[in-house]
Amino acid sequence: MRKLAQIVDRFSAGLNSIALWGAVLAVLVMTFSASWQVLARYVLDAPPVWTEELARRAMVWAGMLGASCAFRASADPSLFPDMREIGGKTGMALTIFRGIGVLAFATPIIWYSVFGAKMNMARGFLARSAGRQAEMLDVAMIWFTAAVPLAFSIILIHALADFLMRATGQYVSPKTTAE
Repeated sequence: MRKLAQIVDRFSAGLNSIALWGAVLAVLVMTFSASWQVLARYVLDAPPVWTEELARRAMVWAGMLGASCAFRASADPSLFPDMREIGGKTGMALTIFRGIGVLAFATPIIWYSVFGAKMNMARGFLARSAGRQAEMLDVAMIWFTAAVPLAFSIILIHALADFLMRATGQYVSPKTTAE
C-alpha cells in the first residue's frame, strides 16, 4: 500500500508540474493578448477582434489549472486551513471528510462534461463544445471548455494522493515543505 501511495503521489506531483507550466503559459498568453489589444487600440488605432476573446479563454485555462495547483499545495480557499495539520485518527477522518466534499463537487462536473441527458455522450458539455466555434477565433470551443473537466480530474488525483499518503503515514504537510 505504501508503494501505491508513493506512485500515486509522484503521478500527482508530475501532473501538478505540468498544470503549473500550463497555468503560467496561459497567463503569458493572456498578458500578451491584452497588451497587444491595448497597443493596437491606443497606439495603432486598429484593434484586432481576436485579442479579447483569446485573453478570456487563456484566463479560464490559467484559473482552472491554477486551482488544481493550489489544491495540491493546500493553498486553496478553506474554512479550516489548519485542519490539514492535524494528525492521527482525527486527521485521517478530516481527510476523508474533505475527500468526500471534493468527490461530491468534482464528480458531477466531470460526469456531465462527458455525458448529457440519458447518458448521451453527444449531449455532454464537451461534445456540445466540440460542435461550436469561438466567436472571434476560428477554433472549436472544446479547446477552451476542456479546461474545466481536466482541472477537476487533476484535483481528484491530488485528493486521492493526499488520502493514500495520509492512510500510509507518509503525509508531509505542504506548510512544512514550504518553510
